[in-house]
Amino acid sequence: MDKIATIGLDLAKQVFQVHGADARGATLFNRKLRRAELPAFFEKLPPCIVAMEACASSHHWAREISALGHEVRILPGQYVKPFVTRGKTDAADAIAISQAMRRPDIRPVRVKTATEQAAAMVLRTRVLFVRQRANAINALRGHLAEFGLVADRGIPNVSKLAAAIPETGDARIPPAARFVLGEILAEIRTLTSRIEQLDNQIASQAKADDEIRRLTAIPGIGALTASTIKAYVPDLGVFKSARHFSAWLGLTPKLNSSGERLRSGRISKMGNPELRSLLYMGAMAALLAARKCGTPSAWLRRLIDRRPLKVAAVALANKTARVVWALLTKGGTYQAPGKLVEA
Repeated sequence: MDKIATIGLDLAKQVFQVHGADARGATLFNRKLRRAELPAFFEKLPPCIVAMEACASSHHWAREISALGHEVRILPGQYVKPFVTRGKTDAADAIAISQAMRRPDIRPVRVKTATEQAAAMVLRTRVLFVRQRANAINALRGHLAEFGLVADRGIPNVSKLAAAIPETGDARIPPAARFVLGEILAEIRTLTSRIEQLDNQIASQAKADDEIRRLTAIPGIGALTASTIKAYVPDLGVFKSARHFSAWLGLTPKLNSSGERLRSGRISKMGNPELRSLLYMGAMAALLAARKCGTPSAWLRRLIDRRPLKVAAVALANKTARVVWALLTKGGTYQAPGKLVEA
C-alpha cells in the first residue's frame, strides 16, 4: 500500500470516520473507528497530516493526535461543506475534509491549549447565566403584567418588580401564581450571584495578565471584553493585517461587485458573535460618553456629526478592533489622542 500522506478525520461522539490518502490525493482507505480505537490507530501510523472539522472536541483530539507526532489542522466548517458531494454521510464528510485540507487558501484554526479552552469556558458560562437571567426576568415581567403590575425595563428595576407583588393576603394574585413568582425571583437572585462570582474571577485574572491590562487602556474595552479577546483569539498574529481581524469579527461591510461596479452593504456579522457584540456595546458607551463630555479625537467628533449613533458605533468598533490587533501584534501601549482643545 502507498504511503499515507494525509488523513481526513470526521469527528463524532462514538464512531469516527477516517479517510486516508497518498501524496497525490488518491484514496487509500475510508473506514470507521470506535472511540476507543482512535488513539491506537494514530499511534501506529507514521507521521502525516491529519485534518478535522472545527467542532465540539476538535481541539481535544488535535492535542491528543499532535502528541503522537502528527501535524494536525483544524478547518472551519463553512469551508469544508462545499466539498461534500452526493449526500450527507460520514464517509463523504471525511473525503470533503481531505479535499479541503489541500486548498492553500483555506486557513486552519489554531489549536487551543486546555488552559485557553478553560478561559473560554468561563466566558461562555457567564453568557449562559446572563441569558438565563434575562429569560427569567422577562417571564417575571410577563406574568406580573397579567395581573396589572408593571415596572420599567432593565435589571436594576427587578427589585421594583419584586416590591410590586402584593402581600400574601391580597386576592389579586392567586396562591399558585404567588408561589411561581417567588420561585422565579429566587432563580434571578441565584443567577445574579453566579454572574457576580464569575465577574470577580474574570477581573482578578485580568489584573494578573499584562496583555489584558494594556487592552483595557483602549476606550470602550473593559476587563470582560479584553478577557474575551484573549480567550477567543489568543494569537492575533494569524491575521495578516488589522483589516483581516476586523473582517473576521464581521465588522466590515459585505461587498457586491460586478465588473467595475462595487457596492458596500451592511456588515457581514461573521465570526465570533460574543466578541463582536462586546466591541459594539463598548463603542456605544464610548460614543455616549463623547457626546456628553466631549472627546479629544477629531475623527470621532466628525463621525458623531456625520453618522447616526448606531452606524457610528459600528465604525468605532471596527477601529477599536484594528487598534487591538496593532497593540497585540506590534507591542507597546495605547496612546490616547491629544488634549481636547476648547472652542
